Amino acid sequence: MSQFVNPWDARFQADEYVYGTNPNVFLTEAMHHLIPKGETLAIAEGEGRNAVFLAEHNFNVTAWDYAPSGLEKTKELAAKRGVPVYTELVDLSTARWEEEKWDQIVCIFGHFPTPLRLKTLESVKNAVRPGGLYVSEVYSVHQPPYNSGGPKEVDLLYRPEEFLQIFNDWKIIHFFMGEVIRYEGNLHNGLSHVIQFVGQKS
Repeated sequence: MSQFVNPWDARFQADEYVYGTNPNVFLTEAMHHLIPKGETLAIAEGEGRNAVFLAEHNFNVTAWDYAPSGLEKTKELAAKRGVPVYTELVDLSTARWEEEKWDQIVCIFGHFPTPLRLKTLESVKNAVRPGGLYVSEVYSVHQPPYNSGGPKEVDLLYRPEEFLQIFNDWKIIHFFMGEVIRYEGNLHNGLSHVIQFVGQKS
């Protein structure tokens, strides 16, 4: 029997929502770019704050995460807000991506080792329909000294060229790397160094 302990499943078993229940600020700012009522996938969605926010604005939302406790809290938050969110237990390392399935994919602070990160970005590129979008805010490789959240291992953090190279044939609507202030629950607090991306598939 495997002795693997899913650290995210353990983290999300707390009663509190460790990143809060309010949506990510950048997602709220970028939402006007999204296709109204579109088929929307939120990956590495954690406890569901962003998926539920999108469902409240009439998007058809599916949330992927590999922590069962996070998906349970997603369902609870969706029920409390009175909106539908479809949840799937998905480990991105073994995920089966359907080509051109989604109108838009959202990833907020989803961090993975470099090979999986690049594989996931390539998978996102293929899974978005023509004219669809990818929206993401993630910590950059410059984040560790800020001590305001996110992984400490540089291998789990994003480099700007990863977005610019993988999505080089997309229309880039918004691209930013720099400092922002984030207050999201107990684990994202203060001045942070992020990459923001909104791209549209040609």
